[in-house]
Amino acid sequence: MQLHGYGLVVGLNGTGDSSGTQFTIQSVLNMMQQFGIDIQEERMSLKNVAAVMLTSELPYFSKPGGRIDVLVSSIGDAKSIAGGTLLPSPLCAPDGQLYVLAQGSISVGGFSSSGGGGNSAQKNHPTVGQAPNGGMILKSPPAGHGDSGELNIVLNDSDYTTARRTALAINSEFPDAAKAMDASLVKVAVPESTKDNLVEFISRLENLTVIPDTEASVIIDERTGTIVVGNDVRIAPVAVSHGNLSIKIKTEEEASQPPPLSEGETVILANTEMAVQETGEGLQVIRGGASIEEVVRALNLIGITPRDMIVILQAIKRAGALHAKLVIM
Repeated sequence: MQLHGYGLVVGLNGTGDSSGTQFTIQSVLNMMQQFGIDIQEERMSLKNVAAVMLTSELPYFSKPGGRIDVLVSSIGDAKSIAGGTLLPSPLCAPDGQLYVLAQGSISVGGFSSSGGGGNSAQKNHPTVGQAPNGGMILKSPPAGHGDSGELNIVLNDSDYTTARRTALAINSEFPDAAKAMDASLVKVAVPESTKDNLVEFISRLENLTVIPDTEASVIIDERTGTIVVGNDVRIAPVAVSHGNLSIKIKTEEEASQPPPLSEGETVILANTEMAVQETGEGLQVIRGGASIEEVVRALNLIGITPRDMIVILQAIKRAGALHAKLVIM
């Protein structure tokens, strides 16, 4: 079950929201009024406070008193929430019901620092952190199973072959108990002999071995230039041509002096030289049925960068030569 909430992180070392963040100011004012403290808005300074959004996932069968991790993300203009403490904040489900109360120290896997002259250094995202075990469960999520004598197994990745293999594995242990309904749902009838001990029955189901069907796919993240290619990817015969265009621009400044005894002024002129050079290995032919190792080796011979490889893979896919699912993130 997905949970979300709103809270305040305090104790920051001058890296919190600025005074122009109105919702942070209003939140602090409301909190102070609950403690009987009345303060004027124009006299508030919020450098050590940051407004954050809280998200978490409540596992089914969770019990009150248990703890879960909470993701903390800044929604204002705070520079960093490292070293801060999350004040008690409610986490609710989409229906508005309260399930978790979150509070605790924030762990940030990054840093941000700045010095004089506008110099600064940053690693990862210091405005997003986590409160480990910071969420205390107040209410159990609704969960039920086996009440109708039937269990539903939902596959994370829909696949007809995997659903069929799951049903066969269950039927090998419990004859005629499972039936694959579609690519993502397998219905399992609870045997009469195990209805009184449903936990043992589910435990035996969990220990069954199922080999899932794998789909040939190429995962591309254009933002970072990351490419992940599965081992089952194959390509048909295709020719790839790639050329690297190198443009070099060089600018030199020189002073132009006026003639002696003239009323002219010294002028700074910029002389620009530009050289254009195209390099590359030309046409590279990849034979049909090549494995991923051969594909990468052939593309590396062209001398391309990861981002260039993204464009080439997309072009090969459009040409119908890439026998794999292309997933662009």
